[in-house]
Amino acid sequence: MKKIVTLVSMVLIGLIAKAQDSSQGLKGAWFATSQFGYQQTKTGDVKGTNLSVLPIVGTFITPSVAVGAGIGYINIKSEGYDKVSPDLKTLGNTDLIVIQPLARKYWNVAGSLYFFGQAAIPVITGKEKESNLKVNQVGVSVSGGFDYFVTKNFSVEFSYDLVNFTSTTLKPENGEKTTVTNFGLAHVANVDSYYNTALGGSAPNLTTPISVGFKFIF
Repeated sequence: MKKIVTLVSMVLIGLIAKAQDSSQGLKGAWFATSQFGYQQTKTGDVKGTNLSVLPIVGTFITPSVAVGAGIGYINIKSEGYDKVSPDLKTLGNTDLIVIQPLARKYWNVAGSLYFFGQAAIPVITGKEKESNLKVNQVGVSVSGGFDYFVTKNFSVEFSYDLVNFTSTTLKPENGEKTTVTNFGLAHVANVDSYYNTALGGSAPNLTTPISVGFKFIF
């Protein structure tokens, strides 16, 4: 009889612990992910690329809300031929550092598939190597995405910028600075001509609209 009571007690304790874990969701768990973005534009013989790699670390402060920060790298490259002198090849290579605090809210769609909304404040700084043009940008972005949990400790995520506001300052080595202010809904915004020429960029806000990544929960 004692063995039966002990066995039943162990089962009940296990069920209660499991129910408590379920109610807590991911609260207290840490996650690590690395978002990757790539964008390319081509006009005639001029090709521009925008590559971003952003490792992110964060924690769940509630079962469905997470906060974190990313520190990453952006490279903007342009290559082609000068319109006035067709034999003269033009190059542009910009290396940037990005620091981005963020907050996320998750909603379960079905099974292991989740939808999340993210608000972030990216701060970007660096310079264009060829002309020594200094670049600084501060922005606010709101994005949405899907997160699919392959296992309880590993997921694949996809996100797209929905609303984006940025203020970019371009300071030549010898000359006056230029400030480019951009606001876009789902990136339907015109590229400022000065920005595109001076930096050799392929987007008005330095970051790419689409990103994919892998997330580890621990």
